[in-house]
Amino acid sequence: MLITHDTRCALDTAVDLVNTAPEGDAAPDGLADVAALEDFVRNHKISEVGVLTEADLTAVRRVRGRFEAIFAAPDTRTAAGMINELVAAAGTTPRLTDHDGYDWHVHYFAPGASVADHLAADCGMALAFIMVAGEQERLRRCEAPDCRRAFVDLSRNRSRRYCDSRTCGNRLHVAAYRARRKEATTTG
Repeated sequence: MLITHDTRCALDTAVDLVNTAPEGDAAPDGLADVAALEDFVRNHKISEVGVLTEADLTAVRRVRGRFEAIFAAPDTRTAAGMINELVAAAGTTPRLTDHDGYDWHVHYFAPGASVADHLAADCGMALAFIMVAGEQERLRRCEAPDCRRAFVDLSRNRSRRYCDSRTCGNRLHVAAYRARRKEATTTG
């Protein structure tokens, strides 16, 4: 599956946005305030964003919830419908641009769009490309019992099961190894 640099960046941004959501009642929101949203925008090099406000924060959290629902969609038809609604509501207007040292690429958000519409349009279109390629199963949640972080499985054989930000797979493999060793010493 061929994924352009822009699509990969948008997918990474969508995943990181989903992963800012609190994972439980006690977990903090990764977008707790406008300053956190400003950091998110800066860290993801989201262009054409003006001064951010509480209204932007609320709107981005709403978009985040819609992305969470897409990652949890039970089937392709449901996910496609959600993506269609998301990008339509954002007022998607594709246009070619070459800014900040990047070669020609497509922006899907309208000039002057809010940061929420920007994220909905660009990240929504990246998710649409995954759907068009018949690859919805690549939109995953970590299978570690204590982690539900989102990720896009870009492995060749679609075999990735754990997020890479917390080394969940390694932690579970070590725990399983220790359990086998303990069992071997108690039964042997």
